[in-house]
Amino acid sequence: MDLKIKNKRALVFGASSGLGYAIAQSLIQEGVKVAISSSNEGRVQKAARELGATLALVGNLQKPGEASKVVNQVIKEWGGIDILVTNTGGPPKGLFMDLKPEQWQEGFQNLWMSAVEAMQSSIPSMIQNKWGRMMLVTSAAAREPIMGLTISNGLRAGLLGLTKNLSQEVAQYGITVNALLPGYTRTERLKELKVPEDKITSQIPARRLGEPEEFAALATFLASEQAAYLTGQMIAVDGGYLHGI
Repeated sequence: MDLKIKNKRALVFGASSGLGYAIAQSLIQEGVKVAISSSNEGRVQKAARELGATLALVGNLQKPGEASKVVNQVIKEWGGIDILVTNTGGPPKGLFMDLKPEQWQEGFQNLWMSAVEAMQSSIPSMIQNKWGRMMLVTSAAAREPIMGLTISNGLRAGLLGLTKNLSQEVAQYGITVNALLPGYTRTERLKELKVPEDKITSQIPARRLGEPEEFAALATFLASEQAAYLTGQMIAVDGGYLHGI
């Protein structure tokens, strides 16, 4: 299937590894001109070489204004942006009473404000072109909280409301906004949580972990011309893990 996105301009955050890397790779395979960003210069440059990404930009999303700075760099270089993928690492684990206020502030900037900044900076270019695709990589925890991931549970759930709200504001300009909810996927983040794989897979109807490439396939379709009427949705890629309708 021709997704009709060859030569579109994309920016993928958190793309030096994991889900962001897989999304960038999939878009590049479709002929998209891709810029990738990460907080670590060495890792993002290495990823860009491996992927064949056009731009590699450093952006620490825990700092206010960094997401906007990265978006503006892409727009300055290319004259606009067509596809935006917001994606960040997860905040630290912790039960509510064990978390410190500064951890909540860091999580808010990293998970919430970085997405707001990136989208606000991207939308004018998309409105001008009457075409745009925005995808927020969140987590299945946004729909079904996971014990111990208190900051992630709280803030990612709010991003779903933001997705729905913004999608209604910008649909008239040919811009779609969707949230992608990865379940347990074979990434470095999963290793950081230190949960035995057999314990995880026993809870998943598919009885296995997801692969980053499977998640990236959905993101790439949502970036396509064929997905122009698909907006304001929260789509899980979780092997059936979520129990809710």
